[in-house]
Amino acid sequence: MSDNSPIIMWFRRDLRLSDHPALTAACQSGRPVIPLFIHDAQSEALGAAPKFRLGLALGCLGETLADKGSRLILRRGDALEVLREVIETTGAGAVYWSRLYDPAAIDRDTKVKETLKDNGVEACSFAGHLMFEPWTVETKTGGFYKVFTPYWKAVRGRDVAAPLATPSDIPAPPNWPESAALDDWQMDAEMQRGRDVVRPYVRLGEAAAQARLGSFMAHIVEGYDESRDMPGEDGTSALSENLSLGEISPTQCWHAGQRAMQEGKRGAETFLKELAWREFAYHLMYHTPRILDQNWREEWQAFPWNEDERRVEVLAWKQGRTGVPFVDAAMRELQVTGRMHNRGRMIVASYLTKHLMCHWRIGQKWFEEHLIDWDPANNAMGWQWAAGSGPDATPFFRIFNPDTQLDRFDKGRDYTRRWIAEGRAKPGDEALAYFDAIPRRWGRSPEDDYPDPIVDLSEGRERALDAYRNRDF
Repeated sequence: MSDNSPIIMWFRRDLRLSDHPALTAACQSGRPVIPLFIHDAQSEALGAAPKFRLGLALGCLGETLADKGSRLILRRGDALEVLREVIETTGAGAVYWSRLYDPAAIDRDTKVKETLKDNGVEACSFAGHLMFEPWTVETKTGGFYKVFTPYWKAVRGRDVAAPLATPSDIPAPPNWPESAALDDWQMDAEMQRGRDVVRPYVRLGEAAAQARLGSFMAHIVEGYDESRDMPGEDGTSALSENLSLGEISPTQCWHAGQRAMQEGKRGAETFLKELAWREFAYHLMYHTPRILDQNWREEWQAFPWNEDERRVEVLAWKQGRTGVPFVDAAMRELQVTGRMHNRGRMIVASYLTKHLMCHWRIGQKWFEEHLIDWDPANNAMGWQWAAGSGPDATPFFRIFNPDTQLDRFDKGRDYTRRWIAEGRAKPGDEALAYFDAIPRRWGRSPEDDYPDPIVDLSEGRERALDAYRNRDF
């Protein structure tokens, strides 16, 4: 291949220009760069909300590239076949991409790299989605970490390279390959009515992510230790949405947190630990990919969870009609915003898997469908952590009581008032928006009576404890 042959920059979950090792390397080569996104089987399989959010992100990235005199080429099909087509039509001599760590992506990327190299095409993968790649963090005996606290101790003092600047120039090829039209993919179609409800809550793109990080560091991180648990307050970074698609890098967040810690902002270290928790999820997914669809603790395989999604209790949980205000408020927040406060995630997961004794996979799949910040590793680990079948699990004690949790973290009931309309004379717009977002077939109205609890919380707790006691873990 000619030294001036184009480099295909294959974008995936790295939809930004700054702190982008693969893009930086391509631009520094001096060769033309062809940004490409491939809508393959893996992105086709995304749930409604993640696919909708990805479509928005691609549109935003395309505009950002256009401002730099470049383009985002869109193609649909098998990744290897598409890459071969673009290589043939452009004479590209290399393909660069940022590494992903889920088993499906690893299988795809390994096949792509081997085939391209066999065909004489340079194929280079780069870091960028994580700070600490899974194979670089080992215990003293050479294994991987299975508990977060020692993992945190192993990485917290590590040198994390400074974020890379945005390339000043993205050299364009002499001729651009054809591109699909993003609108033709209809990536928002499965959202149906929920699309227009959720859209105002999206903070889209790299610039918005950087602004979000800056605002958090300026106004929130000081009190983050306490505020992050208060679902009725604006007390978190809310960056999971942007991190999930790489609109901001974890390295950029890490260095901002380090600066805040040096400035004496007391919540900064907790923020750094939350970033490390994200890394730990990927660490586990890489080393034990079964965490995505099987009990991470193998001794839980025979635990008697209900797996029937058609049960009335499961439908009530999905609809936010359990009669337990904290659970219902969180499930409605999900329908309206595409996100859920972290405290809410713990409460609804504990309630489903323990008070209702339903399999965590039911909840995991529901989140896969509805979260705009869906992330494969964090969603799986979060559900298994709550269920008791995952790492750092304490199944006998981590049975959250949603009512006492509400008293502790939402004393003024701001959160539940924000999202629950039934029984109120003048519900707010966000509580009413839930009825615009949900499927019509649910037949719900703000004039409905608020339901009685479908399960007595004390009875549900005892039932879960009995099941645990009768298991030989």
